[in-house]
Amino acid sequence: MNRKHAWILFLIPSLLGVTVFCLLPFLDVVRRSFLTAVTGEWNGVENYLTVFQNQAFQLAVKNTVRFTLVCLPLLIGTGLFLAVQISKFCQGQWLKSLFLFPMAVPAATVVLVWKMIFSEGGFLNGALSMFHLLPEGGGIDYMGTGAAFWVLVFSYLWKNLGYTVVLWLAGILAVPQEMLEAARLDGASERQCFWKILFPNLKGMLYTITVLSFLNSFKVFREAYLVAGSYPHESMYLLQHLFNNWFVNLDLDKMAAAAVCIGGVLLAVILLLGKFWDPDPGQ
Repeated sequence: MNRKHAWILFLIPSLLGVTVFCLLPFLDVVRRSFLTAVTGEWNGVENYLTVFQNQAFQLAVKNTVRFTLVCLPLLIGTGLFLAVQISKFCQGQWLKSLFLFPMAVPAATVVLVWKMIFSEGGFLNGALSMFHLLPEGGGIDYMGTGAAFWVLVFSYLWKNLGYTVVLWLAGILAVPQEMLEAARLDGASERQCFWKILFPNLKGMLYTITVLSFLNSFKVFREAYLVAGSYPHESMYLLQHLFNNWFVNLDLDKMAAAAVCIGGVLLAVILLLGKFWDPDPGQ
């Protein structure tokens, strides 16, 4: 084989693995989305119509979209702000290790902390009672109210902020310091250096962080399920809850149709992000 094409040999094992374990099963899901779950008869688009008319699906989509739109700007913006501040300190390596600590905490431990803080007899109610913000002997189970959504948002930010900061730091430290120093010598302020020099050079890293954060926003099911079960408060009822409940009830035809729709949406969003950040072909 020509040396120019030797790289193909290194890609073949991974390509085979992705084909066997990802592409072929997904194609089978697409096929099943047009069949009935029990008899396997052709059902056309009936499964898709059933899914779109399902109120639980509509609620799960609404909450998932809301969760993503709230969390992504908060995570990306907060991570960038902290990374810029950390890059100014010489002890950045120690701080990076500290920020990565939440990723090492098991989900069961996070759930236990949630229950200790947000349950009816938890720390938060105790603190509010101490300052006479709650009636004596009263308490609120926050996971059973609309506050559950914001608890889920906080958990997502706490879990994912560390690696976001580390990725931003990698991008910031890769920007040539000579450019920033030259701008400062020419009288540019720190704000101008950030928006005119630093941020434009972080365009590629912004795309990577956005895609990873978007995909990770679909991975908050474990904590929500362990703390609130299959049917949590409606404000935090996400697509993952819906799929779990359909799987338990063996509604495989609806699961297949919904999975195809969600997979198509995820692919479209990632392609749109790639198109948005794609450099000018003429450059």
